[in-house]
Amino acid sequence: MFAPETITALVAGALGIVLAIIAVLALDRLWPPFLRREFTVELPPEQAWRHLARVEQWPNWAKHIKQVEVQPPGDLGLKSTGRMLLTNGLKPAWTVTEFNLYRNWKWVGGFLWLTIYYDHRFEELNPTQTKITFALEATGFGKSVLGRLFAKIYSKTLDRAIALLVQEMNVSRVL
Repeated sequence: MFAPETITALVAGALGIVLAIIAVLALDRLWPPFLRREFTVELPPEQAWRHLARVEQWPNWAKHIKQVEVQPPGDLGLKSTGRMLLTNGLKPAWTVTEFNLYRNWKWVGGFLWLTIYYDHRFEELNPTQTKITFALEATGFGKSVLGRLFAKIYSKTLDRAIALLVQEMNVSRVL
């Protein structure tokens, strides 16, 4: 038999855990994590698309990526799959689940037990400029907490990569 103080501590601990779970579930529903970046390149949408769709070349501008493998080889398309080797040793895998030529592609991957959706959108601003949007969303228990942590860490890396990507794409216009 437990002493009354032990029972009180166990009940208080259990109540704290239940309240924490309810709080995380409420945050997940009311405040989903989201990371979005928009930038403009000096290329028409078709050229911008072709440049970004060469996913194996991403390590040139995304310095956090060591290597990318895409299956099947060749053009990116619906159901394409890939794996990246990151500089931190992680090897995230993804599958293209949405594909609208010259408009967007979305792939789905994982981070711990979360599912991360990466959308790559292209919008013509004029015949020689394209707005590209990267939008990341997360689903899964704790997305409001872990998703925000992921977004906070990844946002700085993404900003550095985008600056190099814009520079690379704008130089390719001249070549």
